[in-house]
Amino acid sequence: MLQASDLEVRAGARLLLEPTTFRVNPGDRIGLVGRNGAGKTTTMRILAGESLPAAGQVSRAGRIGYLPQDPRESDLSTLARDRILSVRGLDSILERLHRFEELMATTQGDEQERAMASYARAEAELMAAGGYAAESEAARIAANLGLPDRVLGQPLHELSGGQRRRVELARILFSNAETLLLDEPTNHLDADSIVWLRDFIKTYAGGVIMISHDTGLLDATVTKVFHLDANRATLDQYSMGWKAYLQQRETDEKRRKRERQNAERKAAQLLTQAERLGAKATKATAAQNMARRAERLLAGVEGERAQDKVAKITFPTPAPCGKTPLSAHDLSKSYGSLEVFTGVDLAVDRGSRVVILGFNGAGKTTLLRLLMGLEEPDTGEVVAGHGLKIGYFAQEHDLLDPERTVLENMMDAAPNLNETDARKVLGGFLFTGDDDHKPARVLSGGEKTRLALATLVVSAANVLLLDEPTNNLDPASREQVLNAIRHYAGAIVLVTHDEGAVHALEPDRVIVLPDGTEDLWNEDYAELVSLA
Repeated sequence: MLQASDLEVRAGARLLLEPTTFRVNPGDRIGLVGRNGAGKTTTMRILAGESLPAAGQVSRAGRIGYLPQDPRESDLSTLARDRILSVRGLDSILERLHRFEELMATTQGDEQERAMASYARAEAELMAAGGYAAESEAARIAANLGLPDRVLGQPLHELSGGQRRRVELARILFSNAETLLLDEPTNHLDADSIVWLRDFIKTYAGGVIMISHDTGLLDATVTKVFHLDANRATLDQYSMGWKAYLQQRETDEKRRKRERQNAERKAAQLLTQAERLGAKATKATAAQNMARRAERLLAGVEGERAQDKVAKITFPTPAPCGKTPLSAHDLSKSYGSLEVFTGVDLAVDRGSRVVILGFNGAGKTTLLRLLMGLEEPDTGEVVAGHGLKIGYFAQEHDLLDPERTVLENMMDAAPNLNETDARKVLGGFLFTGDDDHKPARVLSGGEKTRLALATLVVSAANVLLLDEPTNNLDPASREQVLNAIRHYAGAIVLVTHDEGAVHALEPDRVIVLPDGTEDLWNEDYAELVSLA
């Protein structure tokens, strides 16, 4: 189904994966794991045919369904339903059927007969593609991913970033692909949708490779684990489930450590003997042989796996500001005929901590964009108080220019920062060497998250608007973000599905959308976080 032969992956001159061979068979459910920046997304793009390997080849048999971390649909006027159906070509067939129906109803004679013949051919194509049952199947998948019929009837430009990503996921799951390549498929899903997705993947007849930091998903579904080791540029393949992989990896680390210690002890003994013999001219050759044996001993064992590097994330010291640096009154927003929310009032006091909850599509991201000034409300106003400095983390990384480099994006965010200091900050976020010159569009989701967080560090913001700041992060990097949230002295307005992020925030208030209800935080709201 999918075969990689001597596959070598590089990012510029940097080796991400030494030549590696593996195969994905029907029924394989493979978790591709490793720290942020190890090359998981780059490797996945190559497997999908979106990029070329540095060496080796990928053979594909059958259709590939690929969900990238940041899917982009160029025509945002497309209806969500048509976008999903288009993966099997059903959208164009149904459009032709509707057109021929109109012609049959409004024409006569030869023209009507031609329309009838065309309708029959289009209907035969529809039956070959799965018939009207396929349309129902697409709607069922979409509904299980939190996309009801009213959302499917909207153009993509009226949907939130999370809804558009779920449209792309529904499209891939509906594709009938022989192999699914899924990069962070649970991003923007609520708890019920994640449970449904787990069951879907567990029963999927084809092969699946997925990148995910959702350990619950990995534990429930995977039959194999591929660990991409960023320090050794190797792909360690484990034919076992998630828990067994964790146990085996710990066992492997203990074995490596033990073998290395034994080899070092024997090598030290040989080198000591070589030094003694080397003092005698008649024993010089024997001494050299012993030294070479010591070298071979050390070369023949694997070193302990180096600790993965983690970005040291701290949010900025907030600039001085008045008592209420940001407020909003009577905000409402609609897209076309769809009302998102109305009558939202919000006062963000200095150092306050606010969490925004609501079901998918309730307008959480839209509210942050209004507060940031990226969109205009239909009614009401956003008021900037004395000394306001906003820092905005967008879940879709909208503020990063995809065509500008990592360093250029950093300099744009902090014009007063010189290049040397900008590189120092980027180094703390694990961007080193040639990484600074990569265009932002080639970064993985985790790397984009780190770059977006780095721009916040130099912002001196006293109000942070954070939209899903822990998405796409490995566990160690996520903990760094949670720690930064805990210790930030300014005000935070947070949108998240991550219960850990809410616990780190320790909110004093909650806004529940779409009603715009404001309340003091209490633990009764905690159970809504993963459902929102």
